[in-house]
Amino acid sequence: MALAGLVALPAAAQEPVAITVNAVQIIGTIDPAKINDYTEYMAAVNLYDAMTTVDATGTVTPQLAKSWDISDDSLTYTFHLKEDATFQNGDPVTAADVVYSVQRLLSINEGPAYLFSDLLDESSVTAIDDHTVEFVLNKVYAPFIAITPILLVVNESQVESSDEDEWGETQLAETTVGAGPYSLASWDRGAQMSLARFNDYHDGWDGERPIDDIRIVVTRDESTVRALAQRGELSLSSSYQSSETYENIAALDDYELIEAATATGLYIKLNNQLAPTDDVHVRRAIAMAMDYATIREVIYPGAPMRGPLADVFEAAIPEDAAAPVFDIEAAMAELAKSPYSGQGPIEITHTYVSNTPFEEEIALLFKATLDAIGFNVTIQPEPWNRITELATSVDSTPHSSQIFYGPTYPSPDSVFYVQYASDAAGTWSSMDWVNDAEIDEMIVQSRAETDTDARNAIYQDIYSKLVEDQRSIWLLAQQRRLVAHRCLEGYEWVPMQSWDYDFSRFRWTCED
Repeated sequence: MALAGLVALPAAAQEPVAITVNAVQIIGTIDPAKINDYTEYMAAVNLYDAMTTVDATGTVTPQLAKSWDISDDSLTYTFHLKEDATFQNGDPVTAADVVYSVQRLLSINEGPAYLFSDLLDESSVTAIDDHTVEFVLNKVYAPFIAITPILLVVNESQVESSDEDEWGETQLAETTVGAGPYSLASWDRGAQMSLARFNDYHDGWDGERPIDDIRIVVTRDESTVRALAQRGELSLSSSYQSSETYENIAALDDYELIEAATATGLYIKLNNQLAPTDDVHVRRAIAMAMDYATIREVIYPGAPMRGPLADVFEAAIPEDAAAPVFDIEAAMAELAKSPYSGQGPIEITHTYVSNTPFEEEIALLFKATLDAIGFNVTIQPEPWNRITELATSVDSTPHSSQIFYGPTYPSPDSVFYVQYASDAAGTWSSMDWVNDAEIDEMIVQSRAETDTDARNAIYQDIYSKLVEDQRSIWLLAQQRRLVAHRCLEGYEWVPMQSWDYDFSRFRWTCED
C-alpha cells in the first residue's frame, strides 16, 4: 500500500498524511483495562487519553486534567479536569467518566489493575463535580502520580453493558470509546491495524502537518520490513530488527537511523523456583558464562547493565555497582558449588521469541557456552502469545527466557515491583518468580517512603540484594534503534512503555 503522505502536492491540495509503522508483536487487545505489552500499549496511547501523560524527560504532565493537588498526608489526590475536553463522539469528558473507568479497571482486574488494586477500591474515587475528581488512597504510595498515565479514560455513556457483560468487555475488545488523538479505522488481528486522526482532539493540532492515518503492520519477517522501505512505504520501523536490517534501510536515500538510550533492559529471566535454576550457584554460573561484549557489540547493540536498573535511574543505583564479567573459569568454579553439579549435564530450557534473528543468535551463543561448562541447554523458540501463557505458572515457565522489559511508568518502582514483587508474579515480566519475603518488604517500604533520598536508598538496597542473589541476568540496556523516513519527525524515547509511539507528537515535514 503506497503512502499518500509520500506524494508531493501543492500546499492547497495536500492530501492526508498516511504512514506505515512496523511492529513485531500482535496486538492482543485494545481494551484499556486489559492492555499488557508493548503493542497493546502502543495502540492504547493513541486511542485513549488519561488525566496525565509523560514527556521525554520522564515528567508527568497534564492531559485530560489541567492540574492536581496532593494532601499533606499524601493520601488524597484531587484532579481538576479540562472544561473543554471531549470524547471522539463529542461527549464532554467528566469526572464521572474517570470514576467509572477506575471502577471498571478494578472490577475486571486485568492488565494494569495490579498497580492500583491495593491502593484503591470502588469507594476511593469520587466525582466532586463535573470537572473535579478525588482519589483517596488506602495507604501512602509515593509514585502514585507516576502511574496515573495508565488510567486511560473511557466514555461511560458509550459502553454497551448487559447482565452477562457488565463492563462492556466484548465491545471494548473490538471498538474504542476514548478521547485520544486517533480512532480505530480497521483491525485485521495478527496482520495490521489502521488508525485515523480525530480532528477535534482536545489538545489540538498545530499548524504543521500532523499524521492523519497510521497503518501498523505486524511482522517479524526482516525481508518484509526491508521491502517496505525499498518501496518507500515504511515510515517507522520497530526497535526489534536485526543490525543488518537497520543498516540496509538506513543506507537508502530517504531513511535515517534513530538511536536513543533507554531504560529498557534485555534480560535473561531465570526461574528461581524451578530446579536447577532455583540454586543461586547455578544462576551465578550462568551469569558468569554470558559473553556480554559479543551480545552488546555484535549481536544487539546496547549499553552495559550493572544490575536490574538501567543507568537512567542513576540515583537508585549503588555507587559501587559493577558491570558483570564474562569469566568461564569462574563460572565453572561457581557451578561446582551447586548440589546439581557432578551428576551429569545439568538440563535447562531456554526460550526466546520465535522468528527473531538476533534472539536466535543469543540463544545459540547461550547454548554453546553453557554446554561447554556442564549444562545441556534445550532451545525452545515460541511465539509471543505462547510465552505469555507459559509465564502464568512456575511449572510451565522455562528455566531461562529472553525478555525485554521497559518501565511501564517513569519510576524505579516499575522495574522492581512489576518484575520482582510476589504480588506481581505470573506475567511475562515476572518470569523470574523471585518470591522473596525480604525483597517484598523492601519494595513495600520504598512505596511508602515520600522522601526522595530515603526512597532511593531503599531502591539501592533492593538493587544490591537482587544482584547478590543473581535473580536475573541483565544483558544490556537497550539502545533504542529505529529507522524512520526522513520526512517523519517527532520521535523521542519516553520512559514509559510505548508512550514514545504517541503519534500525536509526530509531524510530516515534507511539503513536496
